[in-house]
Amino acid sequence: MQLTTETALAICQAGLAHARAHGFKPVAITVLDARAAVRAVLAEDGCSIRRAEIAMAKANAALATGETTRSLSAKPPHFLAGIAHIVGGMVPTPGGVFILDEQGAILGAVGVSGEASDIDEEIALAAISAALTQG
Repeated sequence: MQLTTETALAICQAGLAHARAHGFKPVAITVLDARAAVRAVLAEDGCSIRRAEIAMAKANAALATGETTRSLSAKPPHFLAGIAHIVGGMVPTPGGVFILDEQGAILGAVGVSGEASDIDEEIALAAISAALTQG
């Protein structure tokens, strides 16, 4: 399976639909492919500024380290500072999760920003699930 533009857009749209259905704050969602190239970005009306960049940095953090941002958020601050210095453009708080194929290979990552980090992660996981079961 390949992460197509259509699938990336469907993930973003499913995430926004989940956020609206649950009455969450406006969010931004970014989908990066396995090499961290941007495949889709959507920011809702009313979303605070720079949320798309933060969402991208969450997805980038996951891809750069091979760990979800929830896992990264548990690391010691000096570790995160070192990784951020090397990688740049990463936000190690929940909301950056992997898109996996049927065999568990990483196709890309989703980053969400705009709500509390736990909710950002919920939106990302729901978006992937909804988009991949439709497609």
